[in-house]
Order: sequence, then C-alpha cells, then structure tokens
Amino acid sequence: MSMTNKRKLPLILQLLVGLAVAGVVFFVLAKAGGETVASRQEAAPAPEAAPSASDRPVIPLADAFPEKVPDGRGGNFTKVGAVTLKSCTEPDSVGPALANMIDAGKGCLGEHVALYKDGQNNQFNLAVFTMRDPQDTVTLVMRLGGNPTDYQVGAQAPPPGSGLKTLPPDSGMVQAFTGQGRSMVVGLAQWADGGTRDYQALVGRLDPLLKDVSNRVARHEQGS
Repeated sequence: MSMTNKRKLPLILQLLVGLAVAGVVFFVLAKAGGETVASRQEAAPAPEAAPSASDRPVIPLADAFPEKVPDGRGGNFTKVGAVTLKSCTEPDSVGPALANMIDAGKGCLGEHVALYKDGQNNQFNLAVFTMRDPQDTVTLVMRLGGNPTDYQVGAQAPPPGSGLKTLPPDSGMVQAFTGQGRSMVVGLAQWADGGTRDYQALVGRLDPLLKDVSNRVARHEQGS
C-alpha cells in the first residue's frame, strides 16, 4: 500500500529518512497534482562504519533533535516534539513496503522522529532509522529514492498546543533522504496551509534542518 495519502495521527510526528554511504546521492522529491518535481545532489562521502558499529547505542533523542536550529533565513526552526518509537516498523509510521525492506535486512536498532516548525508555521518532519548493518541503510535509501511518489514514511499530525494545523491527506509535501553510517535520515516538509505549490522553495527551506540533523547523526556514528 502506498503512503501517498499521508497518515495523520496525534502526538507522533512526521519523519525523515537518512543514509550514509560514500558518494551516494540524496534525492529531493515532491508530488504535485499528477506531477513530480525532483532535484538530485551528491552527498558528501561518509566514513565506513567500524565492524563493531552495531554494538554502539543509537543516537540519543535529544542529541539528534536540538530545541532550535538556524533556518538560514535569519530565524530558527523550533522543535514541536520528538519521540522514540517502539519499533521501526509500526504500521502507523511506515508503509508496508518499507516495513518489509527493514524486516528483510539484519535488523533496525531504533527509530526517532521529530516535528519542527519555522517562523511561518511551515511543518518539517524528521526520522532517524538506525540499522544494524550500514549496507541495509544503503539499500533502503536507494530503493526509497527510486520511488519518488511513494511516501513510505508517515506524515503525522502535530500535537495539541503546537500552533500548527493538522493538514489534510492531499496536502503537498517534499521528501529528502541522507545518511550517515548505520543511520538513515528522512526529511519531509509541508507549507503551513498544505499548499501544492513552490516545491523547490520548500526543498530549500527543509535543507538547513536536514543538514543539521544529518551532521549530528554523522558525529555520533563516527564516535565523536
């Protein structure tokens, strides 16, 4: 089942997926009416994970998602909430295709998700999946990136008191993938009103937040 019709659930948050592999590309994708817009960019080379990488704990939730992140426009992204999910394959958080891919690999150590807003109440969702085997991260990102209009990471409703609207399932959205070592990082972004317009501008707004979280995950994966 495709997750193009994005799920909306309280208290949990929209997700981002990331991966870390030398020379891998990361995709920035969006669906608009029957159209898809996509940009493609070379990701920075990532160091190979040590053989004992799977023995390391996942990045702490607070380390992955700081309270505020500069938005590159003179303001900040503000964290609305964050949570560690009970598993990486919860049906309300990932689609069945992604769940099957995770189950077919060597296992997932954990998934963190967070929701941020900017000064205009645009919504930015991140997810960090930490796999046991870095090669599984490569596989996941490449397969997800090959299906740009299939949203396998769920879009969740903002928690009460966040000041954000719960956007309808047909709202416009962009998704982006990066990665570091074992960890796959996915980013989703939506305009405050759920509009289906200016996708490349929305990609540009997502980029500073995605880079910040990806860099934090990278430092953890490198043991620094």
